[in-house]
Amino acid sequence: MPTPFQRIGIIGKFGDPGIASTLNELYHYLQNRGHGLAVDSQSAGLIDDSEVVGVHIERLPEHCDLIIAVGGDGTFLAAARAAADFEIPLLGVNLGRLGFLVDISPEQLSSRLDQILAGQFKTEQRQRLRTVIIRDGEIIHQQTAVNEVVVHRWVTPSMIEIVTSIDGVYLNTQRSDGLIVATPTGSTAYSLSAGGPILHPALNALVLVPLNPHTLSNRPIVIDDNVEIEIRFSQIRQINALVTCDHLEIPDVRINDKIVIKKSDKPIKILHPADHDFFHTLRSKLNWSGYPA
Repeated sequence: MPTPFQRIGIIGKFGDPGIASTLNELYHYLQNRGHGLAVDSQSAGLIDDSEVVGVHIERLPEHCDLIIAVGGDGTFLAAARAAADFEIPLLGVNLGRLGFLVDISPEQLSSRLDQILAGQFKTEQRQRLRTVIIRDGEIIHQQTAVNEVVVHRWVTPSMIEIVTSIDGVYLNTQRSDGLIVATPTGSTAYSLSAGGPILHPALNALVLVPLNPHTLSNRPIVIDDNVEIEIRFSQIRQINALVTCDHLEIPDVRINDKIVIKKSDKPIKILHPADHDFFHTLRSKLNWSGYPA
């Protein structure tokens, strides 16, 4: 059966020479299969082939119909940002610790890729969030996120006061260190560390998780993802706040700014091995349900 992917891009964990062995194994495996290859420019120097094509990560999707990320979830998210507007599927090789998004181990690299490149895989769409910062009626910043958008205090010991509305309907006012708005994908990331629930990736939902709220009854809430979330501040004095989208910082958020978060109209597409099981991943990564010795 012919492979559905002729041109493959490779993105490695930035600044980590420790990936060289796996990167070379992957590169030469694909090269021997006759695939057209492009490697992100930072990782190309780790490939022992003088003819390797190094491409800036933002241009890489123009040269391929599949992107393989080698690293951890952070590398996968960088690949997702590059690929999203091109609607190119993503596949992850896990060299990190937890790795909920990258589910091929280096030990299984060739056997798993044999199956996937023969068309034996599962396809999953994951929603993204689009965030805009509005000041005096104008958009001054915008960014997307696969995992989460976080509004939090910055360079100040004081809590911030956040007013949240859903589709124009007032939800609550909270004094806290901040607020996480997470997708199902992000529910196993920062949101989980802050006490939020795990959402199955197939759910059309978002979770709002307060960070160290002053009122202990302020708990995480799960909402539909087809909504517009508006966040503003209720302080009188100027504040220092920061908005992050998958750890990309939007600094200099001011007291009169409005933060609007909506689902992006372009999800990302993830490929998994045909036997991928989300619940097995949870048990494996979180050490759940171990049998007694």
